[in-house]
Amino acid sequence: MDEEKQPERAGDAGDTPEPDVKKIAPEEPAPEPEAVVEPEAEQEPEVETEPAPEREPEPSVVPEPVKPASAAAEPADPRKRLKAALWPLRISRGQLVVALLLFSLGLALAIQVRSTNDHSQLRGARQEDLVRILDELDSRQQRLQQEKSQLEQSLAQLENSSNQAKDAEEQTKKKAAELGVLAGTVKATGPGIVLTVDDPQGQVKADMLLDTLQELRAAGAEAIQINDVRVVASTSFTDQTNGGVQIDGKTVAQPFKFTVVGHPQDLTPALNIPGGVVRTLEKDQAKATITEQQNVVVDALAAPKTLQYAKPAAK
Repeated sequence: MDEEKQPERAGDAGDTPEPDVKKIAPEEPAPEPEAVVEPEAEQEPEVETEPAPEREPEPSVVPEPVKPASAAAEPADPRKRLKAALWPLRISRGQLVVALLLFSLGLALAIQVRSTNDHSQLRGARQEDLVRILDELDSRQQRLQQEKSQLEQSLAQLENSSNQAKDAEEQTKKKAAELGVLAGTVKATGPGIVLTVDDPQGQVKADMLLDTLQELRAAGAEAIQINDVRVVASTSFTDQTNGGVQIDGKTVAQPFKFTVVGHPQDLTPALNIPGGVVRTLEKDQAKATITEQQNVVVDALAAPKTLQYAKPAAK
């Protein structure tokens, strides 16, 4: 058994030198290819010299046709080239829109930077400065509030004054209309009576017409018209020699018609009292007819007189 193991070891030991010999064997033919390559390298430069001139003109041929085309299109003078590039202006719609957008963007950025700087100043301020700024803002707010309240009061006063002015104007117009009715320069209408006096005998004189007028005024008559003559404070009655009557210089023919604006329930009894106007006219054979109406129109107007001496007294 020991003999069988030994040859196995011997075989192992014999195997190791054989691979060493095999490794050396490939190293010997290595110089042979180097010697073979050398003559090939000598022949290669002869082949390279032929394509070299063919490759050199290729880069020079490409730029040469481009340069004459640009040189022929553009003027030789640089100033002319700059002028030709700047004028006339050729701005497209897209370029204009892009310019506007860029301007808007720049403006927004500037505003943002400015606001950021303002906030940064507040951030870097001291507590005393912040308190002072707040106090100033509060005082300013109070001043503005006071100005607002003053303006509101002024507005209310103006509105009240305007309302008062309107009221005063309306009252003035109303008073002027009332005075115009009393002065006989304005037409008057309202409830009243119509008194008609028929005098076939011609016995009615100026004094009887004046007594009738006084009775009507005492009963509350506000506007009186006899025939076509307006009766006012300065109205006068005059007897004519031929038996007629003149009122304010105008001859009044029969029948005498009194158109009176007033309360009918006060005017009619005042004329019909015992011993009054109606009874006195009946004694002189004259007939008096009273008609009550809800709407009486006094349309005769008196000519206003110009005052020479009287003037409104100062209050």
